[in-house]
Amino acid sequence: MDKMLCFSVVPLVLLSVCSATASAEDLKIGIIGLDTSHVIAFTGLLNDTNNKAHIPGGKVVAAFKGGSPDIETSASRVDGYTKDLQEKFGVKIYDTIEEMCKNVDAVLLESVDGRPHLEQVKPVFKVGKPVFIDKPVAGSLHDAIEIFRLAKESKVPCFSSSSYRYYESLINVLKQDIGGVKSCISIGPCSLEQHHPDLFWYGVHATEALFTVMGVGCESVVRTTTPDTDVVTGTWKDGRVGVLYGIRTSGTPHKVIVFGSKSVAEQENSGDYAPLVVEIIKFFQTGVAPVSAEETIELFAFMEAADESKRQGGAPVRISDVIEKAK
Repeated sequence: MDKMLCFSVVPLVLLSVCSATASAEDLKIGIIGLDTSHVIAFTGLLNDTNNKAHIPGGKVVAAFKGGSPDIETSASRVDGYTKDLQEKFGVKIYDTIEEMCKNVDAVLLESVDGRPHLEQVKPVFKVGKPVFIDKPVAGSLHDAIEIFRLAKESKVPCFSSSSYRYYESLINVLKQDIGGVKSCISIGPCSLEQHHPDLFWYGVHATEALFTVMGVGCESVVRTTTPDTDVVTGTWKDGRVGVLYGIRTSGTPHKVIVFGSKSVAEQENSGDYAPLVVEIIKFFQTGVAPVSAEETIELFAFMEAADESKRQGGAPVRISDVIEKAK
C-alpha cells in the first residue's frame, strides 16, 4: 500500500444518495451493530423530539443486529437493544447490511467489537453511503489502515471519533490562553478485552483526547505497564511529549492536563454524547470529515506501538515501523 495513500485525508464528497440538495430532515440513518449503549443514546438524541438535547438533521430508521458471541458485553446486550430500538423508536431491523443500506442515506457503524468492522463497512462503501465508525475503528491497525484505503478508493465519506474529543470540558481547555502546547497528560479508564490490542478496547478514548490536544506527529512510544495501570509516553517530532495514563480501577476520571509555554490548563468535569452526534450529522450533511484519516491511523498506531513496547519490555517503538508492518 502506498504510504501517502494511507496518510492523506480521505477526499470526502457527497454522492447522489446523500446529495447536497437534500434537506437535513431528509436523512434516513441506518445502524450496524446493536450491541452497545451508543445505539440507544444516539437514537434517542436524533429521534426523540421531546429530548431536551434533541439533535435535528436525521432519524434512525433501520438497523442490522450484528453481535459477537465470544464477547460477553456484546452477546448479552444485542437482543435487548434491538427490542428497545423497535419498541421505543420504530426502527426496522434488516437481516443483511446490504438490504439495510438500500433504505438509508447514511450509516452509523456501532458494533462494539472492532474486529468485524472491515467486513461490515465494505457493503456501505460499495453503495456509496457516508459512514461514521464508532470506536474502535477496527480490531487491528492493519484493518484500520485498510478501512481508510477503501474509503478513499471508493470516494465514500468516512470518519471515526470518540465522544471524548468533543466534550465541552475538553474544548474549554483548548480555548484557554496557555501559550503553545508543550506537553499533555491524558488520564482515563483502560479496561482490557482479550480479542483486541490492549488500548483499543477502552484506552482508545483517552488516546483520542491526547491526540485532540497534541495533533499528529508522534514518532515513538514507550510503555510502562502493571496489572492496574498503563503509562504510555509518546515523543512528537517537534520534541513535545504526550502521556497516556490508563487506569483499570474503579472511579477513574477522564481528563487532560495541558502544559503550555505560559501556563497549565486542566480539564474539569466530563461530557456527553450530544456534541459528537452534532458533528456526525454535520458530516452526513456535508461529506466533510472533522477528523482526518491521517490522525485516526496515527492514534491507532500509537496504541499498537504501545503493545509492541510492552512485548519488548518497555523499549521505544517507532510509529512508522508499526505502520509499515501493519500494511
